[in-house]
Formats: sequence, C-alpha cells, structure tokens
Amino acid sequence: MRSDSQAMGCFVSTPKDACGNRRWPSNIDELAVFVPGLRVPKSVDFSSALSDILPKPLVERLSSLRMRIVAMVAQEASKATKQRRKTTTKHGGSSFSELLQLLEDYLSVLLGLVGEGSQLKDKVQFMWVNQEDDAEETVMVNAWYEALSVLQLMAMLCLSEANTLLLPKAIKDGYQTKVSEESKRTSIDIFLKAAGYLDCAIQHVLPQIPPTVRRDLPVDLAEGVLRALLMQALGQCADIQLGMAIDSPKATLAVKRRLACEMVKYWDEAQENITPLSLVSLSDGWAEKHRLFVKWKYLEAKAAAYYYHGLILDEGNTKKSHSMAVGALQAADEFLKESKKASESFNATLPTSRNPPLSGSMKYLSEKIPKDALSKLRINRDLYSQERILETAPTLPDFALALKPDEYHLPQLDPLWSLEAVNSSKT
Repeated sequence: MRSDSQAMGCFVSTPKDACGNRRWPSNIDELAVFVPGLRVPKSVDFSSALSDILPKPLVERLSSLRMRIVAMVAQEASKATKQRRKTTTKHGGSSFSELLQLLEDYLSVLLGLVGEGSQLKDKVQFMWVNQEDDAEETVMVNAWYEALSVLQLMAMLCLSEANTLLLPKAIKDGYQTKVSEESKRTSIDIFLKAAGYLDCAIQHVLPQIPPTVRRDLPVDLAEGVLRALLMQALGQCADIQLGMAIDSPKATLAVKRRLACEMVKYWDEAQENITPLSLVSLSDGWAEKHRLFVKWKYLEAKAAAYYYHGLILDEGNTKKSHSMAVGALQAADEFLKESKKASESFNATLPTSRNPPLSGSMKYLSEKIPKDALSKLRINRDLYSQERILETAPTLPDFALALKPDEYHLPQLDPLWSLEAVNSSKT
C-alpha cells in the first residue's frame, strides 16, 4: 500500500529523515566552515522508466552521467569523513572542479524532463541518502526534487572546499600555521559560487515543487536551511575581507567598521532562518550543530562591529562620544566572551570538533578587544564620573549589504534534446 506522499509523486522512505537522529562520526577534527553531511545520490533506473518514451541516446546519457556522479560523490563523501584532507591542488582539488562540471552537465540533460509541456517530471524515482546514515534515505518521483538536490550538493561541495582552503597549513619550520592570501581569495570566490547555487535553488527550483511535496523534503533541503547556508557563505566572505582589511595599512577604520557591521547582518539573517528549524528538529544533532555555528559567528561579528564602532566614536571630541566609545568597547568585550562560550558549545555538540589555530580577523581582535576595552574604560573613568559611562551599547550604524551571490543560471538543455525527442515525450 502506498503512502499519501507516494501518491503525490514522492515517497520519503524513512520517517525520521527530516528530524531524526543521525549516526554522526564522533569527531570531525578542525572546522573553519560548517558543512552539513553530504547528501549522496543512489543509483536510478532510467531505462525502465524512460526507454519506451525517449530515444536511447538520451536515456543512456542520463544514466551514464548519474552513474559517474554516484561514484564521484561517494568518493568525496569518504574524503569528507576523514579528519583532514592530506593534499589539495592549486586552487582546490581537481576532483572538486571535475565533479562540479559533471553535475552541471547532468543538470543540462535532467532539465529536459521538466521542460514546458513535458509529461516526464514524475516518471523517475530519485533516491538520495545522507552520508552519515545509509538507512536515512529520501525517494521522490519528481525531477525538480532531483534538480534541487543537485544544486544543494554543488553548494555543499563548495563549502567543503572552502573549509579545506581555510584550515591553516604548517609553514616550513613546522611550528607556525598560516592561511595563505591565495587561499583566502580563492575561498571568497568559492563562497560566492556556493551562494549562487543556493540562490538559484531558492528562487528558481524550489518554487517549481508543489507545496504538498515540499512538506516532505528532508531538512537539508528546507528553504530556511538553504537561506541560512546562503547567508553563511556571504558572512564568511565578509569575515575574510575584514581580516584582509586588518592586514592592509591602507584600510581605514571606517572600512573595517562597515565590513564588520555588514557581517553582523549576514549572520543575523542566517540565525533567523536556521533557529526555527533547529527548534522543530530538536532531536537532530545536525540542526543543533548548525544553529550553534551560526550563533558563534554572529557573536564574533557583533564583537568586531562594536570594537570598530567604539574606536571611531572615541575619535570624537565630546564627553558623550568618549562615553559612548567606552560602551561600545565594553559591548565588544562581552560579545567576544559570549562567542567563545558559543564556540565551546558548538565544538562539544556531536560530531565533536575543534577550532583551527586563530587566523584572520579573530586572531587580531581576540587580543585587541579585551586590552582596548579595559584601557578606554580606565582612561574615561579618570576623566568622567561613572554615571557618564553608558551602560548600554550604542546602536550600530546600518549599512547596505555589498556582497551578492554569484549569478548562476540553470544550464541550457543538452543538444540531445532534439525537437524529435521533446515531441515524443509530449505524446
């Protein structure tokens, strides 16, 4: 007997798929970028579903591309479960670029199943499982679900590659670790690419899936999660940019403050999207791990924004500006302390993890914020009475967000979708 969801063109084979416990690995070691467990595609029988409808070359093309994807993603998932990737090539691993291209090639053929007037959207059963639990699979007879899964996978591969690039590498003496400038710039490009895939998924693919089917999507593909990951990618871009500005003698305090304030807004929006889902999926360690990562980074961003806002306020020549500066710097110190607690909670949540050695903006700010907050407080206490020191932090300035996802368009149909093939699918 089929379930109601199967009758609607989808079948979620494991009830816990959207909110159940996953068998996480016990330890994922150092982590600079939160990446959900990869969703891995399983084999699909295109032949039995489409051989009587589509020309043989099209069916074979779909089958061969997806078989290669299944094999390559399984290989990537195996790498991701290891504590550390041992080697990467210049500008990222070659398998990363090859897999992204393969997924795009597959999309160009797959989209023929959902073309205008096509009756092929609900002909094939598409199965995916989360790498952390082979028993936790989702099967849907909907080609738009497959396209959504592919775009989400492309984005997650980007986040995984960015994580690899942002883990400090030991330099020659073997004692110090460092993230190269090239790795930082490359990771920014990769984050924006990930955001582009997610934006395309949210704007152009998710709306094609009927609301009754969308309710059965796994939590990995929920709109709130996709939006949270998109804003996470932009927030981590801004963090890297802030770190580079701190290292640049040409960057002004105003530039650093603006970057930090923008970063707050990215992470705040990520929090707004992920928190409701983590509350619904209380038994899902993935949702809680993700929520804590976003909270940690949001608090770090607030610490940075209040620090630079305080320094700029302190340049004023009035008692009010000096006391407001003290309030801002004290707020920065408090947010920094809270961010460290959030980081500890994040790392303690399964799968346990640990922070890489400090680098970028937080390496500088974790030292400067406590010192400057204490110093300014002492100086201004000597100048003014305690009552003049603001106990509440001043409002942060509101800046328009500068970063945008890379514009990504769904690929053009594969040439195999000739007029004859398309016409035969409509009969």
